[in-house]
Amino acid sequence: MTDSLSTTIISNIKDGALKSWLESFLPTALSFFWSVVLALIVLFIGLKLIKLFNKIATKALNRKKADIGAIQFINGLIRGLGYIVIGIVILNLFGITSTSVAAAVASIFVTAGLALQGSLSNFAGGVLILVLHPFKVGDYILEDTKGNEGTVIEISIFYTKLRTIQNEIVVVPNGNLANTSLTNITGENKRMINKTFPISYEDDIKTAKAVIRKVAEDIPTRIKEDELKVFVNDLGDSSVNIGVRVFVEMDTYFDTMWQFFEDVKYALDEAGITIPYNQVEVTMHK
Repeated sequence: MTDSLSTTIISNIKDGALKSWLESFLPTALSFFWSVVLALIVLFIGLKLIKLFNKIATKALNRKKADIGAIQFINGLIRGLGYIVIGIVILNLFGITSTSVAAAVASIFVTAGLALQGSLSNFAGGVLILVLHPFKVGDYILEDTKGNEGTVIEISIFYTKLRTIQNEIVVVPNGNLANTSLTNITGENKRMINKTFPISYEDDIKTAKAVIRKVAEDIPTRIKEDELKVFVNDLGDSSVNIGVRVFVEMDTYFDTMWQFFEDVKYALDEAGITIPYNQVEVTMHK
């Protein structure tokens, strides 16, 4: 059996079967090898061109003083289109024609369009955000539907990233932001501190109002052009609620508000004004 196999192999070599196989295989292998080399070159050049186009687009938008969010969105769009073009060119290098690619891409888009309606909605939402400008990068927004809030740090093709006060990153779909109500807290350069301080019914209302007004007037970042209001907001079950409304600079809002609450507490204590709190009275019968 072994002798017969050896004889067959030697006969094939003599007849040139191995030579014929090599002659048919080597051109195909060399063609595939050069296709891979060209594909790597195309990928390298394509990525460089994407970076170049992004740099050019960024400079042009900066000259037009475009919003940072618009720049981020356009850069993401250029990258996405660039990757598609690179993919088509590489497929052509391996013998897949543009017609076949177009048909495949069309089929994929139809299927993906049905499966990824949410993503398409998010893309459309991103376009609406850039066109209508309900907020921009750097604004502090509150999404009314889900309650997500934070400073906008990036507006991408499909999502908007928020940084919360706790330094957490929240990713919100653009479709949600475009189709629901939201509050742009930093849309203006000032913000109102609107707070109610309860006092006891036994305390003098005029004295309490004067104490709170004095503390509010001494706020360093108070917008003096806007009227400061101190008033009786409500007569509660166990307290008289004194309301105060004062505008302060937006950038210092939280620090100013926290310090204001502390200063009011100390000032009311010094004036002998009581801040009531819930108490439980227990009566024991023998």
